[in-house]
This record gives sequence, structure tokens and C-alpha cells, in this order.
Amino acid sequence: MWLFALFIAVPLIEIALFIQIGGAIGLGWTLLIVVLTAILGTWLVRAQGMLALSQLRDSFSRLNDPTEPLAHGAMILFSGALLLTPGFFTDAVGFALLIPSVRSAVFRYLRARVTVQRFEMGTGPGQRTDQAPPGKGPVIEGEFEEVVPPKKPTHGSSGWTRH
Repeated sequence: MWLFALFIAVPLIEIALFIQIGGAIGLGWTLLIVVLTAILGTWLVRAQGMLALSQLRDSFSRLNDPTEPLAHGAMILFSGALLLTPGFFTDAVGFALLIPSVRSAVFRYLRARVTVQRFEMGTGPGQRTDQAPPGKGPVIEGEFEEVVPPKKPTHGSSGWTRH
């Protein structure tokens, strides 16, 4: 229900802000501000995204929990979508999500509301940690004989190959 209310409220807020700001500074300046915030937002999202990607790589290389860098990256992506959406309210929320302290506060809020059932690092699905690594298991001796099936030509001789 709250998502439906959000889909109704955000466009109404945007329309009201466009009318108020457009009436105060004029149509041309209003449109210029909308285009400039999209350009500035794109540049900031790119810079913040590179920083988040660097932090994610660092957490992987140190084998740390990658949850926070992933969440920061998702919030930066969401802020980019908000900044590309024309409007003053969505731009304000998008620029706010580009501030690292705001992202950290949102992450702490979401982390307190989400329960992780299980988290393991270094194991994949179906892989048990108590098994020996590949090639280090017990040796099984036996004899074998390689059977090579006879080659049968599937077509006539072309002159280029010998059969």
C-alpha cells in the first residue's frame, strides 16, 4: 500500500514544485536547472560509482563482508536513476544518496530491519568444507586400457584429406 502511495505522491510533489519554481524563475531557467542537475548528477554518479567499485574490490581481496560496498553501489545506482528523472524532489533525494554519510545511515537503518539467515564465505552451493580438496583424496589403484573407436569417413574423398 505504501508503494502505491509513493507512486501517487512523488509525481504530485514534482508537479507542484515545477509550478512553484517555474512561476518564480520562469520556464527557461527551470528547464535549464533540470538539464544541469541531470548532467551534474551523471558526473557525480560516475565518480561515486568508481569509488564504490574500488571499495567492493578491496573487500573481496581482503575477504571481508561485501554487504556494505554492495549496498552503497546499489544506492548510487538508484540515485543515478533519480537524478536522470526530471524533477526537483527526485533530484534532491538523488543528490542526498550521493553523500556517503547519508548512504551509511540508510544502510544502518536497512541492516537493522533485515535478518540474514546464513552467510558463508569461501564455499559454493553443494560444496562441503570438511571434504578434501580436489586431487588430495584417497588413491584408488586400478588398471585401464584405452579404447580408440575406429574412424569412419562420413563422406567420399575430396582429394584434400586421406582416409
